[in-house]
Amino acid sequence: MQSKKTRILVEGAVMLALATALSFIQIYKLPWGGSITLFSMLPILLFSIRRGVKMGLAVSFLYSLIQFFQGITDGLFGWGLTPGMLIACILLDYIIAFTVLGLGGIFRKKKTAGWIGGIALAITLRFVMHFLSGVIIWKSFGELWDGFSTDSSVLYSLLYNGSYMLPELVITTVIAVILLHIPHVEKLFRPDEV
Repeated sequence: MQSKKTRILVEGAVMLALATALSFIQIYKLPWGGSITLFSMLPILLFSIRRGVKMGLAVSFLYSLIQFFQGITDGLFGWGLTPGMLIACILLDYIIAFTVLGLGGIFRKKKTAGWIGGIALAITLRFVMHFLSGVIIWKSFGELWDGFSTDSSVLYSLLYNGSYMLPELVITTVIAVILLHIPHVEKLFRPDEV
């Protein structure tokens, strides 16, 4: 029993470290936060599928704290937010947004279709948190890209957050599907009861 708990802790730590390392490989980075990474969410999602939502949420919460500290180094406190906006931003854009990745294992007993569905759901929920932050906190900074601007906070948030979250969803899902077609790797996805 003790060796199984140790194995789970080590596995969680490895997946957390891998996700963090992959989050530094940024394909595209937006000016007010958000980036397309090299499928950095996948290790956390795989851990949730293998070990269940409870363990997945624990590891994804730790991942959210790491992402928050990365946000600090990216200038979070220099973005000119009021204290209330800053707290809301920390909760919506970091703590909740990254913790929901732990829900990736919600359909883990449904095998391949459930694994892909759980991955898509968790990433979509992360997008929803960023979208809500964009509508509630960030509203509209006017010009999004050269020649395009809007006064609609909903459209602004949809386009801004969708510009990196949609590619993240596609990349992560495609890589997961590819991995599921490799028999030895597919074994890593199989749920393991705690």
